[in-house]
Amino acid sequence: MVTTVRSLGLHGIAGYEVSVECFLSGGLPSFDVVGLGDTAVKESRERVRAAVKNCGAKFPVSRITVNLAPAGQRKEGTVYDLPILLGILRCAEEIPELPEGAAFLGELSLTGSLRGVNGVLPMAMAAARAGVTSLFVPAVNAPEATLAEGLTVYPVADVASLVAHLRGETPIAPAPRWAEPPAQSGGPDFSDVMGQENVKRALEIAAAGGHNILLIGSPGAGKSMLARRLPSILPDMTRREALEATEIWSVAGLTDAKNPLLTQRPFRAPHHTLSSVAMTGGGSFPRPGEISLSHNGVLFLDELPEFPRDVLEALRAPIEDGEVTITRAAGTITLPSRFMLVGAMNPCRCGWYGHPSGRCSCTEQQVRKYVERISGPMLDRMDLHVNVASVEYEAMRRREPAESSAEVRARVNAAREIQKKRYEGTEVLCNAQMTPPMVGQFCKLDAAGEKLLKGAFERLGLTARSHDRLLRVARTIADLDGAENIGAAHLAEAIQYRNTDILKGN
Repeated sequence: MVTTVRSLGLHGIAGYEVSVECFLSGGLPSFDVVGLGDTAVKESRERVRAAVKNCGAKFPVSRITVNLAPAGQRKEGTVYDLPILLGILRCAEEIPELPEGAAFLGELSLTGSLRGVNGVLPMAMAAARAGVTSLFVPAVNAPEATLAEGLTVYPVADVASLVAHLRGETPIAPAPRWAEPPAQSGGPDFSDVMGQENVKRALEIAAAGGHNILLIGSPGAGKSMLARRLPSILPDMTRREALEATEIWSVAGLTDAKNPLLTQRPFRAPHHTLSSVAMTGGGSFPRPGEISLSHNGVLFLDELPEFPRDVLEALRAPIEDGEVTITRAAGTITLPSRFMLVGAMNPCRCGWYGHPSGRCSCTEQQVRKYVERISGPMLDRMDLHVNVASVEYEAMRRREPAESSAEVRARVNAAREIQKKRYEGTEVLCNAQMTPPMVGQFCKLDAAGEKLLKGAFERLGLTARSHDRLLRVARTIADLDGAENIGAAHLAEAIQYRNTDILKGN
């Protein structure tokens, strides 16, 4: 007798359907799992055997063969424990026929209780696409599974309760659809920052258009403090953006029962000692890296020149393409990686070059060598270059409150609404993602603007890439101003953020 149990698997961050086929036959007792499973899949034999016995059922004394189809697709993890157990129990006629349109997944403990697994959201979404109507998952994963449309999710605490449900003895109540809790106030706010109005303005522009930004200044000027308050002014995520980001975090095991859905844009700030694999993703079975975990959010690189050169150069293609392709012996996967890059750096090794105190001890050669750690192509991909000057005493002692993040965020959301309507029906979500044809269509200049841009192009030695990025920033500034067309003032403000001389203390 062959029994087939529907289950799900993961390839990268995408779910796909797996059929767990179980066959009991005569011969010496054995238990084999085939279908290109990794060590965790092979070890499911012992977990299943113990769980069956501890749930009060009888483990069949026969030759057991389990096939995970498609057999040519590599499979990993403990997600197949539950469907293997159910297939064996059904073959042994310990349970009735499984419900039509039902799929099962989950890791077993030796006592028969179910433990949570990673990647439930992409697997649940794949189940819905495959026509599954009922999904049985560990109770801890149920809130996340309910985010997929068109599924009835059953939270399973242990094998005994699932068997009682299948036998019609004690039904399991479907899990209610997860509802987002009320937004909580608090956290880092722009009102905490004294002075630095020019930097706040630049961060507002970056947030409104999704632009990359580089902050350069001496130690203690507030670069990290400002960058870490950027999430408080980022625009609200759409449902589509939230699900895309949550799928990646789910595969990485960063979601939980209380917070199954990302309701705020991701903010990742990796240490400068990380490797290029940790940044882009990879491993023997490819996994998302920091740039994918930052999808639809912010990747903050503090002390930018201290990052290894290969790590920074690995960012170049994902910044342009919005995705990263990882090729390993186990296969090739493409992961989304559309993020805002925020970098912070000192102007020199000691950090005081150009400071009014004159305490810098670096030679011109040392300053140049330090700045050159960031390559020209990488610097060209930063839309805004901002000088973060030391805060003056009067600003530090100011008593009146500074503008709050809520006020800034209201303007950012208004600008994003303009962009949403502008790019309706396309894959583009903000100005930073505009394609070259869109730049020509939506970033038209009048005669004064053309003259200003030509002068800046020749004076600053702009490249074709920086030319388009400058126009995208100008488009965002115009959106913040509520203007239909880009004016000379909008373009002039965008040009001042392309001044690479600030890297030399000018």
